[in-house]
Amino acid sequence: MATRGLLRIDFLREVSEILLISSKCDSVAIQLEEHDNCYWTELQRRRKPPFHYEVIPDRQGIGSVRNGDLRQDLPLKAWRSALLGRIRALTLPPLTEKGSLWIGDVQKLSNDRSPVRKKVSGRPPRAPGDFRSLAMIPIMDDRKKIGLIEMRSARPNFFSKDQIELYEGIAQILGVALVHRITQVKLRERVKELTCLYGISQWVERPGVSQDEILHGIVALLPPAWLYPEIASARILLDDRTYASTNFQEGCHQQKAEIIANGDHRGVVEVTYSEQRPEIDEGPFLKEERSLIDTVAKEVALLIERLQAEEEKIKLQDQLRHADRLATIGQLSAGVAHELNEPLGSILGFAQLAMKSAELPQQTVQDLEKIVAATLHAREVVKKLMLFSRQLPPRTDKVDLNQMVEDGLYFLETRCIKAGIELVRDLHPDLPKVTADPSQLHQVLVNLVVNALQAMPEGGRLTIRTMASNSHVSLIVEDTGTGMTKEVLQQIFIPFFTTKEIGEGTGLGLPVVHGIVTAHGGSIKVDSEVGHGSRFEILLPVSYGFHKEGVESNGIFE
Repeated sequence: MATRGLLRIDFLREVSEILLISSKCDSVAIQLEEHDNCYWTELQRRRKPPFHYEVIPDRQGIGSVRNGDLRQDLPLKAWRSALLGRIRALTLPPLTEKGSLWIGDVQKLSNDRSPVRKKVSGRPPRAPGDFRSLAMIPIMDDRKKIGLIEMRSARPNFFSKDQIELYEGIAQILGVALVHRITQVKLRERVKELTCLYGISQWVERPGVSQDEILHGIVALLPPAWLYPEIASARILLDDRTYASTNFQEGCHQQKAEIIANGDHRGVVEVTYSEQRPEIDEGPFLKEERSLIDTVAKEVALLIERLQAEEEKIKLQDQLRHADRLATIGQLSAGVAHELNEPLGSILGFAQLAMKSAELPQQTVQDLEKIVAATLHAREVVKKLMLFSRQLPPRTDKVDLNQMVEDGLYFLETRCIKAGIELVRDLHPDLPKVTADPSQLHQVLVNLVVNALQAMPEGGRLTIRTMASNSHVSLIVEDTGTGMTKEVLQQIFIPFFTTKEIGEGTGLGLPVVHGIVTAHGGSIKVDSEVGHGSRFEILLPVSYGFHKEGVESNGIFE
């Protein structure tokens, strides 16, 4: 029976049944002391239900009677504690050679006026159920007393000396069996725990699997690892998502462990029992299961931290590639702009010179005016390309960003009203001045605001906000417009890329913003969602030297 790895309650029930049937007494009780608890079972012939199992905390239960703590109405408890060596000052009735207490008739002892009775209590030591015969036999583990077998009978002098010796031998065997059972149970639970953790490690190390798939796999491993897998179910609550095992249901017993990732509470791992089970260490749960669920919660937290780190790494690599591509395009743009500037100047000069000729046909004058207009447009494009490639040296000055916003919005506010757009200003009152080119920052604001207005053809809300930190100031332009897809977002800073109709945009507005911001040692953060709008945040250092090179790492957008 000890090798079957039975639960404590089942093991003690079977032992009690064997002793009750073989001895033909009326009641068999077994008291075990493990860890900090006392486990008490009692099997009586004439009680319904006949079997009783109880877990009693050490300080409150049967084994709690200590020296100087004898309550007068608990003589049997005092005897039990004395036999287990928990109290020493108590005088007991005569014991057998192996330390068992054997009383042929409890009532005679109750009527006895001897010092023994008075030492025990001031009242008769009445056995539960008015039994007459009583035997208390210690259960030994090596030389340590770990419990008692308590047998009772309503008949006086029911137990003989030979029977007591037999039960003392059985108690020794039971001590060995109990230790073996505990070893078997611990081994079984350890195997289940290691199987669960091994399964988790396999899921975590599996390549090409999403976080959702891993967590679904982990939660399915939990119920079989608990003591009562047939009534166990589990779930993982992570942020606003739930991962549950099959047929999960809220149970009468729950065991939980918090998921703490990077110092933040992210959720819980929870195992529940759908039916009542006897108390063990933590309700019906083993203390080993507390260690297991805590370990699972830590593994989930490590998984989250690792996936976040991998995601950040991929994001940084994408940003680096994007910055490198923009740098290459900037170099190409600078070369093209430089080569175009000189011929454009010649075309413009000769066209304007030709227009000063007398008696030109009207058609010729109109053609020359078109040449001049086209040339001026081309020069503007070249200028923007040079701004993008940071070929135009900025003028340095101390710029009040709030004032710059107010000045810029003065010309744009009327356009917002006409377009049915609510303009919201949220300017930081103590914004420090930044070292920058005021005209270039003004162009940044105008470009972002004009893009936001074009993204809200049906009206909406445009928010201009400034913020300050220790070393940076922020200019935020946020709209509630159409938003951008991820694919569009990846290309918005590439020159001549545009989503507008032909003739409605040059595709140079945001590249110019990018060039100006990076030339100022700043960076741009862009968040956008289709149907919900876009948010551009320009971060500028409070103090910056324009002669720095290699600022591309700060200029990449996130």
